[in-house]
Amino acid sequence: MNELFATVSVWLPGALLMSMLILASAFFSGSETALFYLSREELRRLHSGGSSARQAAKLMRQPDQLLTVVLFWNLVINLSYFSISLVTAKRLVEAGAPTMAGAFSLLSLLVMILFGEVAPKSLAVLFRRTIAVWASWPLSGAVRVLAPILPVLGATTRGLRRAMWPQLKAEHYLELDDIERAIETSELGSELVQLEQKILGRILHLSEMTAEELMRPRGTYEIYQSPITIEDIHNHSRMPAYLLIGGEDRDTISSAIPLDEISSLPERDLEAMAEPVTYVPWCATAAESLGQLRSQLISIAVVINEYGESIGVMTEDDILDTLLDPESSRAKRLLDREPVRRRKDGKIIAEGVTTLRYLSQWLNIDFEPDEDRLLTIVALMHESLERFPEVGDESVWEGLHFRVIKEGGPGEPILVEVAKHIPATDDESNSSY
Repeated sequence: MNELFATVSVWLPGALLMSMLILASAFFSGSETALFYLSREELRRLHSGGSSARQAAKLMRQPDQLLTVVLFWNLVINLSYFSISLVTAKRLVEAGAPTMAGAFSLLSLLVMILFGEVAPKSLAVLFRRTIAVWASWPLSGAVRVLAPILPVLGATTRGLRRAMWPQLKAEHYLELDDIERAIETSELGSELVQLEQKILGRILHLSEMTAEELMRPRGTYEIYQSPITIEDIHNHSRMPAYLLIGGEDRDTISSAIPLDEISSLPERDLEAMAEPVTYVPWCATAAESLGQLRSQLISIAVVINEYGESIGVMTEDDILDTLLDPESSRAKRLLDREPVRRRKDGKIIAEGVTTLRYLSQWLNIDFEPDEDRLLTIVALMHESLERFPEVGDESVWEGLHFRVIKEGGPGEPILVEVAKHIPATDDESNSSY
């Protein structure tokens, strides 16, 4: 004990500096764990939080960059910490206190492990959202300081990764059609029930279905302009899960407000709670669109045509619903009712907005997209008639006969009767399924 107080002037300056470095190490270790331990749903909710929460979500859009920055600063802090520890221990030896020097070095290591790594990481797991929000701005400053050398660090990381893990991609031995046939013809019995087969098939179909097939077309949702109040939400009827906010052009969508936690929304300035949207071309596959949504930690994609115009919106839930629900249908989501039904007399009635893919699935017949990319029954009728359908109009597609039983103008629904198509003869006519 006498040796401790006798050498206080030797070890105290180093201990004070090391204490500050311990706090810095605890900050970076804890914030790293808090941010990377957040679930995707928690990250999505950060988009609709305050400025600090949105900043945390913004940091996680580039996780590789954030991890590089955190590891860099942790490395600098740890090297500085143990350098000071080494210098202080050397000064203690020179002051004739070798026992004190050994104890100081061992204690330095234990303190770093306990208070610089273990304790902050444990707390970060328990209070990850709070710590992530609190640490967002300091971390942003740390990222900004390293911004000039981040490209060099990133290039070095990619080079090492390619050298050690080249990730060579093998050529596909099977095409999607081969895998689909293998699923359909499998004889695993109870090990692969019919529902599982359907889901596996729908997973494969995600690489064929386009954003245009799944989107909610323009006109089926409302776009609100700033400023937005809570009254707008209470009057909101279409697309109840989100309130879409327009950009400078009234037809464009710049962001969306999730309405799953409407009770926590403020009365005014709701735009601050909005999350950004991403943009996908009409021809993008559902699989590509889902990957883009998940990588950017957002929930809504705006579908644009070849002229850059917005033609619809698509949510992550729409894609997952299509994937997991065998009875899923875009028309069902839009109309809130079954788009294809069989009447008591046996005749099949379909809504005009029903997709040809869903109709084929409902009738249990094969579906092959045509070159014209006709997606819905009404699009098929428009293509064949070259005008708006009227009651009594008929059309034929892939062995099916359509007859309009209820007409509608622009934006109005039509109903068609679906039957098998039999070439007309003197004794034969179209018959229902």
